[in-house]
Amino acid sequence: MVEEKRNKPGDSNRITREYMDSLLLEMRHLDGKLPVTEMKLYGETFATPVMTAALSHLNNVHETGMAGLAEGAHLAGAVNWAGMGDEEELERITATGARTIKIIKPYEDNDYIISRIRHAEKCGVLAVGMDMDHAFSWKGTYDNVCGMQMKAKSLEELKEFVKATKLPFIVKGVLSETDAYKCLEAGVQGIVVSHHHGIMDYAVPPLKILPSIAKVIQKQIPVFVDCCIESGADVLKALALGADAVCVGRALMGPLGEKGPEGVREKIESITEELAGMMAHTGCADLAHIDPEIIWNR
Repeated sequence: MVEEKRNKPGDSNRITREYMDSLLLEMRHLDGKLPVTEMKLYGETFATPVMTAALSHLNNVHETGMAGLAEGAHLAGAVNWAGMGDEEELERITATGARTIKIIKPYEDNDYIISRIRHAEKCGVLAVGMDMDHAFSWKGTYDNVCGMQMKAKSLEELKEFVKATKLPFIVKGVLSETDAYKCLEAGVQGIVVSHHHGIMDYAVPPLKILPSIAKVIQKQIPVFVDCCIESGADVLKALALGADAVCVGRALMGPLGEKGPEGVREKIESITEELAGMMAHTGCADLAHIDPEIIWNR
């Protein structure tokens, strides 16, 4: 079934992977320096711009599930993201010490959304947010996820969610300049450029639209990217095109399943080492000095 989807002309993940692989990098060695991969986010410092994605339901991958993913991120000095899950799971996640961003689904019941924000605050998360792109099903109806009804949110509703917390509020699933402008108007403090791993066929690759969205944002808030990020080269391309950090999801699931939290730590650190190597070869001393001109299109 996975292979059938991948071979479909409109498979957004295949399109995204092919576009990412089409981007080339020039080398710059003169006046080169050893690179620094440290990232500052929401007043805190992390060892890497490589973060976990907002995954969910990982108990079938490893017995530690989402808490294991979080522990691995914490060991690697990385930001952890958490997707759909109950309150007890979030408590286990934050108990690992991982600085976590909690993403909440666009539930039909806004009061329930506010209650999840309140619980996340009590757990001491770094930020909260919503994956706005998960409102609709493939059939054009509102989605139902694990028995929970979803519903698209208006700009005014988004403003209310932003006002409901003192934490940074992030919108995941921004894949247009139109939504980027609306996010700024709503006062969000971060966006994730993403098509939710192919939630729609023929979606524009995140890295293709990223420069346009970054131009809208103009560094007013952090811009994150996910979908098909697998290597240090992928990370460097995303950062060069306007991202402040990236989210890695499926590339961490295998290591989690094989070695638990230690596998996650090793994989994040490996991708970060690859990033450092690519930065060294392209004359990028730190994250603030990654030049978009190193990117070449075929």
